[in-house]
Amino acid sequence: MSAQTITVNGVECHPIVEKCQGCERTKEVDGVKYCASYPLPERKWAQKVCNFATHVKLEIDKGGKVNINPLKASKRAARGR
Repeated sequence: MSAQTITVNGVECHPIVEKCQGCERTKEVDGVKYCASYPLPERKWAQKVCNFATHVKLEIDKGGKVNINPLKASKRAARGR
């Protein structure tokens, strides 16, 4: 166990990374902030966004073009939709 990790219920918890700043799930112990939800915060940020992050909102692309099957589109047009 290094100087920066703590052990809680047998699980080694590492300090938060820079991207975790502002999250509501962080707890401070002896002046060092730790994630209350996951013991290895840098692993959660390895992909793109931590799924536990409360300070990051996902943006959904609603302006994109939706592909519609042309056969279904013609049937809908024939029915008057």
